[in-house]
Amino acid sequence: MLIFKRTKKLLLGLVIAATAFASTASGIFMNSDENVKADTATTDKALQLDVKAAIAVDAKTGQIIYSKNANQLLPVASMTKLLSIYLVLQAIKEGKLSWDQKVSVDSASYQVSQDTSLSNVPLKKDTKYTVRQLYQASLIYSANGAVMTLANAVSGSQTAFVNKMRQLLKSWNINDAELYTTSGLGNDEIGSGKYPNAPAKAENKMSAKDMALISQKLLQDYPEVLKTTSIARMKFNNGTSETEMENWNWMLKGLTKSYSELPVDGLKTGTSDSAGANFTGTVHKNGHRIITVVLGAKHANDEDTSRFEQTQKLMSYVYNNFTYTTIKAHTKFKNASSLPVYHGKKLTTQVATKQDSDIWLKNGTSVSDLKASLTGNKKLYKKDGLEAPMAKNKTVGTLALNAQGQQLEYLNGNSKLKIAATNTEKIQKANIFVIMGRAIKNFFTNLF
Repeated sequence: MLIFKRTKKLLLGLVIAATAFASTASGIFMNSDENVKADTATTDKALQLDVKAAIAVDAKTGQIIYSKNANQLLPVASMTKLLSIYLVLQAIKEGKLSWDQKVSVDSASYQVSQDTSLSNVPLKKDTKYTVRQLYQASLIYSANGAVMTLANAVSGSQTAFVNKMRQLLKSWNINDAELYTTSGLGNDEIGSGKYPNAPAKAENKMSAKDMALISQKLLQDYPEVLKTTSIARMKFNNGTSETEMENWNWMLKGLTKSYSELPVDGLKTGTSDSAGANFTGTVHKNGHRIITVVLGAKHANDEDTSRFEQTQKLMSYVYNNFTYTTIKAHTKFKNASSLPVYHGKKLTTQVATKQDSDIWLKNGTSVSDLKASLTGNKKLYKKDGLEAPMAKNKTVGTLALNAQGQQLEYLNGNSKLKIAATNTEKIQKANIFVIMGRAIKNFFTNLF
């Protein structure tokens, strides 16, 4: 009876295989889903930074090379202006403002601009200033009244502009920031321009990671900002007199804390009693740009250079301990070099990186030390494999790379370097007889 049942099952299977001509061919996944645990944290204890929080990132890829308390919300003071300036440049790009457009000074902006205890150029009520003048004063001299005037020109009021800032941050998935003013001053320092229904002592707070992301977006979308942030000195003409503006970024060439080995060309300082001394800096060296943020450095007095000294240590640490490495297109990785094919002449296809990709690796580590896992593009799958036929160099999946002894982390939240994977050869479809033969073979294998 058992033999009869097996024979009946065999005959039925042969009929199905002969009439269907397309039974499923079993493919074997060659992916490696290996998880490589980093031996060290992003924070290197050997680098003793005397700050509350810090971060160093690659300006192009957003790779976090170093971090210390990078997610902690802290007062950012005038570094807020980087976000305000982004929106000003956006308005110019969209034609809502023009560089030579002249704008009036409202009462709140005027009052703030007269406060000599704050960073300011003295504005006049009866004088209009060009967008370009106010923009330069905001970035070079951190002029609070100037950036407030620009905010009014964009949105009509301080409150409307702050709401616009908040919306922009949310679009970048920054959801924990606290924003009340366009300049970075405390809510109680801007008179009638204060944010409604907010505490008098409310101040802008963001994390080092938030500031790094804002700076990356600014540099990627409006790289021309560096033409202004790199200016060491400039005069501001307020109509009847001139104000000498020396950039508060003392790491610029020709200023107090410039270093010949670090050609810093931006971005913005921020100082307050609660914040201490902050600095978001950027440097382009050996063809590669990084962004650094230090929050809560010492600030004994207005001559204290601690934030720049800590930034110099951080920038030097990156360039001295890491190597900017390019993973070439068509690179293959062991145990992650093939994907299954459905009804192809071959049951698998070789895959490799589709394009060049860049990564900072600790000195002594090379591309060959990277570990990869491979995920196929399920939109191109039929059942359990890539559907044949398929042209060469299609994006057939994603390679996720880990570095041994180095924790990979990115501003977008990724904990691996993800690179598009491509098939290195044309995938041809098997003929009907091969498909039938595989189906029969699989049937017998499963039967016994």
